[in-house]
Amino acid sequence: MENKIRCPWCCDNGINQKYHDEEWGIPVHDDRKQFEFLMMEVMQCGLNWTMMLKKREIFKKCFDNFEYEKIAIYNEEKVQEILEEPGMIRSRRKIEAIINNAKQYIKISQEFGSFDSYLWAFSDYKTILYKGHKEGTPVARNRLSDMVSKDLKKRGFKYLGSVTVYSHLQACGIINDHVESCFMYKPLIKKYPVVYKEPEDEA
Repeated sequence: MENKIRCPWCCDNGINQKYHDEEWGIPVHDDRKQFEFLMMEVMQCGLNWTMMLKKREIFKKCFDNFEYEKIAIYNEEKVQEILEEPGMIRSRRKIEAIINNAKQYIKISQEFGSFDSYLWAFSDYKTILYKGHKEGTPVARNRLSDMVSKDLKKRGFKYLGSVTVYSHLQACGIINDHVESCFMYKPLIKKYPVVYKEPEDEA
């Protein structure tokens, strides 16, 4: 019987646990994967992450396996097709935001060489560990997520406020918010470059 200790939020012996064990907080350096996470964060606004995980295959089907180059040129016909897909979240505004974000994503990739280079530069290409988070007291947003959100909005992105961006920074490994007792915590800080920051750095 498996006896691994995990972050309390994921212990459902199901989809959240699998996501936690295989993806959450593991540094992502693939632009398509980054866009997938960002797209799911947009769809999640006002909803919950468990629903996003359950609908992930539907999203994958609707949005061409999250290939942002294809998404950027979607037309009205494609939007209608997505809206009519069984099981899809029927929010025209979110779908149009994702198409818009794909266009801005390409611009950033062209300017910085990759979206990955752009985003990780905010943490000097290191995973951040904030004092206190390993005890299970993470925040919903901080100075870093405010900064990234502000810059993304300035560049034309939509549905990416600071709270949403903070969730993305956790997901893609820029912020490690695994609790210290979690079986993922130590392997991640041993395998990837990290920087420790004090709570005042979050203000």
